[in-house]
Amino acid sequence: MRKMKKITGMLLTAAMAASLCLTACGKSGAESGSTKSEGKDQITVAVVQPMSHTSLDQIRDTITGELAKDKNIKVVTDNANGDTTALSSIIENYKQEGVDIVVPIATSTAQSAKTVYDGEDIPIVFAAVSDPEAAGLVGEGCENITGVSNNIPADEIVKLVSNFQPDYKKIGFVYTSSETNSVSTITAAKKYCDDNKISYEETSISNVSELQTAVETLISKGVDALYTGNDNTIASAMATYTDAAYAKGVPIYCGADSMVADGGFATVGVNYVELGKQVAAMVEKVAGGEKPSDIPYETISNYAKYVNMQAVKKFGGSFDQKAFEGFDVLVEEDGTSHFNE
Repeated sequence: MRKMKKITGMLLTAAMAASLCLTACGKSGAESGSTKSEGKDQITVAVVQPMSHTSLDQIRDTITGELAKDKNIKVVTDNANGDTTALSSIIENYKQEGVDIVVPIATSTAQSAKTVYDGEDIPIVFAAVSDPEAAGLVGEGCENITGVSNNIPADEIVKLVSNFQPDYKKIGFVYTSSETNSVSTITAAKKYCDDNKISYEETSISNVSELQTAVETLISKGVDALYTGNDNTIASAMATYTDAAYAKGVPIYCGADSMVADGGFATVGVNYVELGKQVAAMVEKVAGGEKPSDIPYETISNYAKYVNMQAVKKFGGSFDQKAFEGFDVLVEEDGTSHFNE
């Protein structure tokens, strides 16, 4: 009987060792960036955003919704809730957990992901990075990085203002100085204005508390229109932005449909549902075995053209009906939004 117990114990020990070996091997596969083509049953994709506002939430929801259609993909999400210093910790945690693909939303998140995964081969598929080159996400050392940019051509920004206000004299640019994506958009717009002898004023903020003063300062300098591109800080405070501008009868032009939905007047900019779908399609390619180095980053394929008629009512605008041709009404005068239709 004692001999039988000894043999049984040895068998149990061997079984436990084998189980531990299989578990360890499985974790190693995740940490080395295994894909379905390498025989892994399920791919874990981590989607990380720096804060919550309509644009970023829309990107996240679209990506997760699209990827949920694939049973071989498991999606986990996290949000730094405006604390950019927390981004690295969030991504580091996912690295320790052995996720297979990281999807950072916005420039600051993508840069944090690059730093955390420096020297690693885990794929990074960024979403909504206005200038990947300026952000250091392209070239040597970025072989594991690709994604979709939300860059907007500078000439489209100025044409947008000209379309509704052909007699304008001066544009006011507002942006957050710490956001590479926003700075890049405004830098390109200013260059276009300089090349075409278009007058403008600019002001930058470092946080939301400075926004109202920044807007009032620009208006005091005689700007006829305000423009803000893909700026996460300002997008999270559209009520403050619009209250300050519309009280003085100055319209706000934006870089995204979501910013128009939140109170801006008009955009020829980014449709973040389309961007999210584009990112999800790229993630599926990587999950299927394609290398990021073989997939050049893309720009948003379709621009959105939306107006907010309630905003027109608030700032007291009067426009030629022809100016609205080609634009979809995102928000009616009564505040009814068609954002999700």
